[in-house]
Amino acid sequence: MSSRSFRWPRVDRYLLLLIATVALAALLPARGAFTSVADGAVTVAVALLFLLYGARLAPEAIWAGLTHWRLQALVFASTFVLFPLIGLATAAATRPFLPAPAVTGLLFLSLLPSTVQSSIAFTSIARGNVPAALCSASLSNLVGTLLTPLLVAQLMPAASGGVSLAALEEIAVQILLPFVAGQLVRPLIGQWLLRHPRLTATVDRGSVLVVVYAAFSAGMVAGIWTQVSLVDLVAIVAIASVMLALVLFATRAAARALGFSKEDEIAIVFCGSKKSMASGIPMAAILFPAASVGLIVLPLMLFHQIQLFVCAVLARRYAERTDTPAPALATVTGS
Repeated sequence: MSSRSFRWPRVDRYLLLLIATVALAALLPARGAFTSVADGAVTVAVALLFLLYGARLAPEAIWAGLTHWRLQALVFASTFVLFPLIGLATAAATRPFLPAPAVTGLLFLSLLPSTVQSSIAFTSIARGNVPAALCSASLSNLVGTLLTPLLVAQLMPAASGGVSLAALEEIAVQILLPFVAGQLVRPLIGQWLLRHPRLTATVDRGSVLVVVYAAFSAGMVAGIWTQVSLVDLVAIVAIASVMLALVLFATRAAARALGFSKEDEIAIVFCGSKKSMASGIPMAAILFPAASVGLIVLPLMLFHQIQLFVCAVLARRYAERTDTPAPALATVTGS
């Protein structure tokens, strides 16, 4: 290969921001009175994020997607049945050699809802069924607001201390209530937000960075990072990669076995294999002790980067097929 044709692989800038945020929390963790400031910033950032999600989402797209109930059922089964089963098996296999919070984190990520933006974006790039992906990802997040805490309470009561009514109320106030408020104001600002997608993307990524800083700060203050080594980090990356590969293979095989079209298969694969960091980190901050949240969300952060890389490659491969293109994203996000 000539020197001219060689190109360094592109580094995800958001990954660099995440690393920088963790480094900042390690060097300057939130302590004393600043802890309350950081916690307040987390509450505001998460509420704003889900307000914008609600304002962008067209109800017509949800109802259109709901009519394709077989696809929705398969995505739901992958997200909240297959993935948790894999998570349980993974936790049992890794408990002897990984720190307890990291094992909890691997199981926790398997209980989370799907992503919204990346699921839809990859389905669109791959020329899949975008309306169905929009519906699946959105419903997954709404259902996950209640179902994920219940699964946590059922499958890991020792780690979470049980999910109290107060915790469910806090999740509703921080996530569900802003989403409903966004739906109510959608006629006023929905079209404007669709014309300015960078605003939602900035709030999305910014809110995660704020929550990551608060979570890792609490871990630093509590000394939780003395429990994890470089070998543990490598093991977590490998395990998260295997979990993703299993679900990608299973969703594709199930979609083909059940006779779905290629466009439907794409939506099933991308929506059924994702896990939401935007929803997961705020939930973890509510459901688990503050001192252990940083290490618990570490597998989720690593899984998030792995799924973005793998699904980007997979979406390009799907897009190279020669058949009729699926509807573009722009045709289904507006009212």
